Order: sequence, then C-alpha cells, then structure tokens
Amino acid sequence: MKNLKVIFMGTPDFAVPVLQKLIENTNVVLVVTQPDKLVGRKQVLTKTPVKIEAEKHNIPIFQPLKVRINYETILNTEADIIITCAYGQIIPKEILSYPRLGCVNVHASLLPKYRGGAPIHWCLINGEEKTGITIMYMDEAMDTGDIISKKEYLIKDSDNVGILHEILSELGANLLIETLPSIINKTNKRLKQNDDEASYAYNIKREDELLDFSLKGNEIVNKIRGLNPWPLANFKLEGLEIKVLNAHFEKTENIKEDSIIIDIDKKRLGITCKDGIIYLDKIKPFGKKSMNITDYLNGVKVEDLVNKRVNR
Repeated sequence: MKNLKVIFMGTPDFAVPVLQKLIENTNVVLVVTQPDKLVGRKQVLTKTPVKIEAEKHNIPIFQPLKVRINYETILNTEADIIITCAYGQIIPKEILSYPRLGCVNVHASLLPKYRGGAPIHWCLINGEEKTGITIMYMDEAMDTGDIISKKEYLIKDSDNVGILHEILSELGANLLIETLPSIINKTNKRLKQNDDEASYAYNIKREDELLDFSLKGNEIVNKIRGLNPWPLANFKLEGLEIKVLNAHFEKTENIKEDSIIIDIDKKRLGITCKDGIIYLDKIKPFGKKSMNITDYLNGVKVEDLVNKRVNR
C-alpha cells in the first residue's frame, strides 16, 4: 500500500493514531486540519494534534477556515483516496467526488447509531452495552454514507470517555489498515445505512453537563462516566459549581426527596436520587483542583452540609 497516495483530514487527538498508521503503511501527500486556535486564559495560539504529528514527518499541511469554500489546494494535490477522521467540518461535494477511490471516514460508533460529533460521550451517557468503529464512504450528509466495515467493543463499567477515546482511536486506526486493501482492490462491502435505525450524537452543550438527581442512579452515574474527563458533569451547591469525576450508586428504598445531601461524615457524601443514593468519590470544587471526597470533607464543616439541597 506504500504507493497509495492519501490525503488525510483530521484534527483532534483521536485522529492521530489513524494518521500514524497511514504514514506507516501508505504515502500521505497532504494533511488537512482545522486552523490553529487561541487556547486558555492566556490565549496561546495552539496547533491541532494532527498538525503536530504531520510536522514530525514533514508532510504538507493545509488549514482552511472553511473547506467548503477554500478547497483548491486539495483538488490540486494528486491523490488516490481521501481519508477523514474527526475533521470537524462538512466536506463539500467537490472534494467528495475528486479521488478515484472515494472519500472514506473513520467514525467512533456503530453506524447508523450515533451519527454526529460526540458519539463516545452519548453512548456512555445512554448506557449502551457496546460501541465500536465504522469505516464508511462519505456523502454530503453527516455520517450517512455506505458502510464498508465495522468492529465492536463491549463497554466495561469502568470505562469513561477518556478510556473509550483511547481504545476506539487505536481500534479505528487498525480497522482502517485492515480494510484499505479491499477498498484499493474494489472488493469491499458497501452496505447502505438504515435511516430508521439512526440516532444522533450532537456536541455536548453546557446545559448537558448539569446532573439531574431526580433521575435513577444508574442514569446519573452513566452521565458522570460519559463526561469524564471532559467536559465533566456538575451540580450546584449553594450557588457554586462542583464538578464530578467519579461516583457510585447504592439502591435504597423509601427515598422521600431527591437532590438532598444525606449520609455524610468525614469519609462519604451521598446525594439522594430517584431510587437511591449517589455517593461522590472524586470531585472538583469551584476554583480548586480535583480531589477525593475525603480530602474535600476534611476542609468543610460536615454538619453544615447535612440536608442541603443541590441545584437550588
């Protein structure tokens, strides 16, 4: 496959292993990634992870602000195939119709479930038992193209977004390399997606981060896992935001009212929910670093927290 001329389009950390595998196995002639951005309080101009990787290998880089308008550099680059992974912009038909082997995408879900920008977050938030990678041909809509190959992953109770991100990133890179020979030889499968089975994983909004303790305990824990380590679930205590990294649930009968702090001492803090108690294990109080719940409780008056309502 070393003679295969590839244009790769991707942006975040998730896409880096895919680029690395392509560099090892093919001839990457151009990398297209999002423009550098100002990051943090000091507004430091920061390169994308994909750009950093491309620079290590002296691969030409193209960073259009809007690729649907500025795409001539891509069309002027001789390539057999375009491969995308978490690029972050809609690809116009002029690009999709350009390479002789088409445009192929590496997507972090088992399509047609979880089309969109945050499939890893939402599969965990929704309590899915499995997820995986789909290699697909691209069309003009979002993640609706024909499926070439899939690989499943059974979700563990200990998995969160960070863990699943790393697992699926490597899984996607390996599956792509396994699948590429059939694409080159045009012997690959091409399965149309069933739109009736589709679901959407829109990007996480600020309001999605707030924990609702009127829900069942498993739903709350799934949300905490599905937002850890970014952007982190949170609740409000006396008007201040507390972010939650880890928690566990104990089912309890006869909960009279949800969202109340109970069962608290110097080692544990529980908040009532619909069918039991959520015990916080690791949190990030407003303006402080993340800490275990015991460290947090050592710095507050426990008696002042008893029977307090959260999210008031």
